[in-house]
Amino acid sequence: MKYTGLILLLGLTAGLAAHFIYFDLHRPCAGDDLDCQLAWMRTELNLSDAQFARIKQLHQASNPQLRAFAGEVSRLQAELAAFERLRRTDGRVDFVEFAQLVKTQRAINQECVALTQRLVLAAADVMDPHQRQRYLDLVQPVVPPSPPAPPSF
Repeated sequence: MKYTGLILLLGLTAGLAAHFIYFDLHRPCAGDDLDCQLAWMRTELNLSDAQFARIKQLHQASNPQLRAFAGEVSRLQAELAAFERLRRTDGRVDFVEFAQLVKTQRAINQECVALTQRLVLAAADVMDPHQRQRYLDLVQPVVPPSPPAPPSF
């Protein structure tokens, strides 16, 4: 009986150790480490070191603009929440100010989409044709292609 309990305890310990080691090794990246955030591209697209360095450089260059947009979006969301609180408590809304907020929000969304599309296309230009197609297939559900330019007369 003594050996049975010891074997069960060792088996349980080995199983728990394997479980925690596996999930520790396969944990998704956290934080602002750009290498970690872009690691999926390196492995999924089999990027060379030079390609990865160029794509990382492109992301670093666009990062200040993206952070500024994120801050602006947060500010607009706070204003929208304030409008909603005012509407619920007082039952009134300044429709002119609300329309201006919505207009600003649409403009920021369009700028964010345009910047993201430029970043995706710039990253795709670094890749060979097979990598590019795979990359565009992966990001297309998130970043739709830009609409065609209107005809000029």
